[in-house]
Amino acid sequence: MEMNEKTYLSIEEIISLPALSGTNISDDGRNVAFVKKTANWEDNKYRNHVWIYEKDKGQCYPLTTRDIDSTYPLWSPNSRYIAYLSPVGDGDNKKNQIFVKSIDGYSGVQITDEKEGVSKFKWEPTGKGFYYVAQSKESEMIKKRKELYGDFHHIGKEYQNNCLYYIEIEKVIQNDKYEHENSVVYQLIDDKDFHIHEFDISNDGERVVFIATPSPHIDDILQNGELYILDIKAGELHKINRNKLLRGSVCFSPDGTKICYTASIGEKDYYKTHIKDRTLEIYDINSRERIQPLTDFDSTVIPIRWTAKGILIRWQDKTNYLIGLLSEDGKVEMLDEKIDCCIIDVSITEDGNHISYNKATSKETFEVYLDDKKITNENSIFKGKLKSNREIISWKSSDGLEIEGVLSTPIGFDSNKKYPLLVIIHGGPDGASFPIPSVCFEKYPIEQFIEKGFIVLEPNYRGSTGYGNEFFKANYRKLGIGDYDDVISGVDILVDKGIADKDRVGVMGWSYGGYISAFCSTFSSRFKAISVGGGITNWITNYVNTDMHHFIRTYLGDNPWNDPEIYTKTSPMTYIKSACTPTLIQHGEKDARVPTPNAYELYQGLRDMEVDTELVIFKGMGHSSDQPGINVSIMKQNLMWFSHYILGEKMKDFRAI
Repeated sequence: MEMNEKTYLSIEEIISLPALSGTNISDDGRNVAFVKKTANWEDNKYRNHVWIYEKDKGQCYPLTTRDIDSTYPLWSPNSRYIAYLSPVGDGDNKKNQIFVKSIDGYSGVQITDEKEGVSKFKWEPTGKGFYYVAQSKESEMIKKRKELYGDFHHIGKEYQNNCLYYIEIEKVIQNDKYEHENSVVYQLIDDKDFHIHEFDISNDGERVVFIATPSPHIDDILQNGELYILDIKAGELHKINRNKLLRGSVCFSPDGTKICYTASIGEKDYYKTHIKDRTLEIYDINSRERIQPLTDFDSTVIPIRWTAKGILIRWQDKTNYLIGLLSEDGKVEMLDEKIDCCIIDVSITEDGNHISYNKATSKETFEVYLDDKKITNENSIFKGKLKSNREIISWKSSDGLEIEGVLSTPIGFDSNKKYPLLVIIHGGPDGASFPIPSVCFEKYPIEQFIEKGFIVLEPNYRGSTGYGNEFFKANYRKLGIGDYDDVISGVDILVDKGIADKDRVGVMGWSYGGYISAFCSTFSSRFKAISVGGGITNWITNYVNTDMHHFIRTYLGDNPWNDPEIYTKTSPMTYIKSACTPTLIQHGEKDARVPTPNAYELYQGLRDMEVDTELVIFKGMGHSSDQPGINVSIMKQNLMWFSHYILGEKMKDFRAI
């Protein structure tokens, strides 16, 4: 390679690409705060830092120093102060606490001192304090039991719920430092029956609305969310009686008489064994009337903030994430482009006049914008680098369902040439792949695959979000079978076009994408190599070991004891005797969502069938990794696996990576 010859991003450069989130605009529309997540290679950790953009100065700068993590930035109502979360404590026992800092004055002042840490917070409307959510303290009964007998756990009966608190800050900040003895903290909700998720405060400061579940268990979160309104002065709590499922955010109208939230379209009991339709619902506190103004919208729609000009909403439309202002009559005013636009973060002022968001396109990775002006420059990492071309293609599955996918091709792509093809399958299934450079996967190095000579297809198979509620529900009781048809029909269309070599095709994916990859491994002989990451291999095995039983019942229609046939039909291990494709299996040791018995079962089955296989268990890792070094290893293992079995390159010693 010549010295000046351009290359694609290396694996380390892909992992080093900053991730932007938490965008928040000040109510005067002049300043923006956001979080930048970067890889710290020295201590093999990801670091989060709040950054500030001041419009008057026209520059961005970090709010905290390199060694102090910070997240969740929120501007004060008067736009003079920035509050954020930062960990406090010793060693691995650090917990997030609320800090406040003036952008032109004192250093960060610690506000809270919660033993279990703060998960989220909001300013009191006049700026005199904070409402925040923190985990309840361990009960005295449990503490005493540990002292007497040792540590154990009653499954499903012992948990620490998230509680809602209020802290005054006028008496806390004295001489620019934290005066703990002056702090006044009020617990607003008993933790016995409420695990609080999202909440909002009315502009007059008299009411709090929140979504709560009986416990923090994921099954409760998926099926038992309820809506409550707390009258702060009277100390009265009112449950909004309803028979619908609640997920996502909630917000008050400017006058405090209505609330907007995400709710199911049908009744709650129906969704015990069915996939959920969701939409926005508006509730009138005085009349108790409810309306659902957007029943024809995709289930991804969520309310962000109710402004003087309408409700700021965000939703997915195929491979776009869009924003708009919703009026109560159902009309939506678009606030950005309708195509080639992916906005994952958005914040708007109370008057609706200024907006900040985090946006990517097929040409650029995510950048932060203020009123349509780009204020960051993260795409500078691509300067002097080659970048794959990404386009949206579509095809018909075997049952006639139209499927879309993202096709990545190299610079100088020749449509008359047959390329080796890799299929990368997103997780979920309620997720999607987007035509965004080097962002969608931290497990699979697309740019490196392209540099090796592959083309890459990322199918948005049935069940993916953004394609309407009917498409979202199209894999009900068809897991694996329908997914495979969507994937293989996409492969066939590229083979028929003459750009993919049918004898050099590989497939990979993580989580639900790992499940589809495992299904391909045992069900099909069409692939030359496969990688299964954190994937389900036996639905009964996963059902009894996972923390997410309700999810499985909603997609398969029942539990395995009442309907063992559907669990057998959709499990990759059912077809193990037909397995013939070399398969790499990667799994996190501490994965509670898809526990390791799934990986061991597939590994042993493939070995018994004398199929080439490798199993790598990543120590201490859950369903994904919080260590950049581990993600580099995962990527390099996949690059080596497919380069060997499809391109014929010599296999290096797996133990070295």
